[in-house]
Amino acid sequence: MGERRAMVFGATGYTGREVVRLLVETGAQTVAHVRPGSSRGAEWAEVFREQGAEVVECPWEEGVLMEALREAEPEVVFFLVGTTKSADRRSEEDLSYEAIDYGLCRMLVDACVATGLGPRFVYLSAMGVREGSRSAYYQARYRAEEAVKESGLSYVIARPGMITGPDRDESRPMERAGGVVSDVIAGGLRLMGAGRLADRYGATDNTELATALVELGLGEGESQVVEAEDLKRH
Repeated sequence: MGERRAMVFGATGYTGREVVRLLVETGAQTVAHVRPGSSRGAEWAEVFREQGAEVVECPWEEGVLMEALREAEPEVVFFLVGTTKSADRRSEEDLSYEAIDYGLCRMLVDACVATGLGPRFVYLSAMGVREGSRSAYYQARYRAEEAVKESGLSYVIARPGMITGPDRDESRPMERAGGVVSDVIAGGLRLMGAGRLADRYGATDNTELATALVELGLGEGESQVVEAEDLKRH
């Protein structure tokens, strides 16, 4: 896997920082995108450089992204940006789903296509995404998945279950409680011999998920949608 070129968007997030670290460990030439003005962006940029990754700081504007892509010439692009699913109600949060979960993904897909570089596109989606959902969160995720599929790029769409862990920067007690419940359910399923279902509904941490994403992104193969239970098998 060495000597591959990869670019990570959402690098400062819980999953993104592990993807950057693991990419560097594989020997891949790694570029981490940091949005100017992002919380702890400067701190993580320093960490990435110390790890051996390059850092590109540029705003989310298609023309600027195209320049950054042409400079980096990545063979694999990771889009690990997204908001957290909340109670399903029409609110400002719904607008953020449209602008971030769909809008930024679509912008990056279009930039990748416009440059003609044709990188493999790894999109971090979510378990349960489907057409016709009444949830604004899942609607945005579905539209993003469709943009990736229709782009003509080789792709990996990953649909993990709950992503949590004690080392998250944000205080998310409900999310952590949900992770505990998920693991209890998963444990019960394993006792009943339903290992695949247990893998589907059990929580995952950033290292486990990042390991699967890096392996799938740098590996060869057809475009694919990978569900939670299969991500745990990488």
